[in-house]
Amino acid sequence: MIVKTVLLLLCCATGLLQGEQVRYDNYRVYEVSIADRTQLEALQYLERYPDGYLFWESPVQTNMKLNIVVPPHKYAEFEEMSNQLALTNRLRISNLQEVIDQESPKRSRRAFDWKEYQTLDEIYSWLDEKVAEFPAIVSVQTVGKSYEDRDIKAVKISYKEGNPGIFIESNIHAREWITSATVTWLINEFLTSTAPEVRELAENYDWYILPVVNPDGFNYTKTTNRLWRKNRYPHNVLCYGVDMNRNFPGHWMEGGASAVPCTDTYAGPEAGSEIETQNIMNYFVSVKDKVKAYLSFHSYGQYILFPYGHQNAEYSENYYDMMEMGEAAAVAIYNRYGTPYEFGTTADVLYIASGSSPDWAHGTHGTPVAATFEFRDNGYHGFILPPDQIIPNAMEVLDGLVAFCRKGKELGHLTV
Repeated sequence: MIVKTVLLLLCCATGLLQGEQVRYDNYRVYEVSIADRTQLEALQYLERYPDGYLFWESPVQTNMKLNIVVPPHKYAEFEEMSNQLALTNRLRISNLQEVIDQESPKRSRRAFDWKEYQTLDEIYSWLDEKVAEFPAIVSVQTVGKSYEDRDIKAVKISYKEGNPGIFIESNIHAREWITSATVTWLINEFLTSTAPEVRELAENYDWYILPVVNPDGFNYTKTTNRLWRKNRYPHNVLCYGVDMNRNFPGHWMEGGASAVPCTDTYAGPEAGSEIETQNIMNYFVSVKDKVKAYLSFHSYGQYILFPYGHQNAEYSENYYDMMEMGEAAAVAIYNRYGTPYEFGTTADVLYIASGSSPDWAHGTHGTPVAATFEFRDNGYHGFILPPDQIIPNAMEVLDGLVAFCRKGKELGHLTV
């Protein structure tokens, strides 16, 4: 029994378990507050040598909170460690597998909708249907292949020539299912909504959308390990995957990223090393002259984050304008359901994180506006957002985008 448990934990950490669903029965999720340097260094060591623990965020600085998944056989050890370090924590989830099971009940075959989370094949088939239904407005192209030879597809929505462009990338982190679900809902709204503010948004911008930029990782979360974050490139015999949102050039490996392949924030052997990262970059560069905003969709935390995230970063030249846009979006999001969003630079509001795609687009290519939207929630469900929140999340995000783009146009950043 002990050997079986050890092997399961090793497979959870390395991603070697294939064809069998990793389970998290009685795993607990604790929110931990890092108050001092001793606590930070202890948690950084634990992340590097986790021995069954899973970190939903990396410990990168003091005065931050993060969520740690604790397996049943580590309950006593975690309590002892918390006491020794005077580590403040609170239980967020008592049985992680129950939350996962509630998120993905046994499915019945039905038409594509947003009452449940879809597979990669279902998303791609639905996109093809939209092309057939709106051939003059929607086009889909494959912009590259993943390491495991899956298509990475890009959607373009354009109602007329000469529009400024907005670029959206989602599901770069495999376990953040709400991002691709929200993107497909937005695409549907851009094509079918009759609301004046949505028509204005849809028809006066060209939309370049990558719904699932990490198809291998996304598929792996569906078949094997719901909590997988990275891509699926085998960097050594034990450690799979790179955190693609730490893999972009520009300020690569300048804080908040790991050089250790088994960690969730492994930034890769070099900047832009991953084929999926290269596909995103190549497609973006092919349209960048038309693009005025680069948006990266993530979960969770309820943030709107602007460049930059690396250590000792200075503010962007148009920092105050982007802050006005962030405030407008946050107010609009709040007005829908009372969901609070914070806004500011990644380094100021969240934590140090280098090598992200929006920082690369803004800093390297001069895209006027770049932002990361971190969707619901603020940690109660974390990455495992219940499917009954897909549409409410998407609706408030759309409200935020309307306000965000309206303010950006007013400030002169989202115009031709």
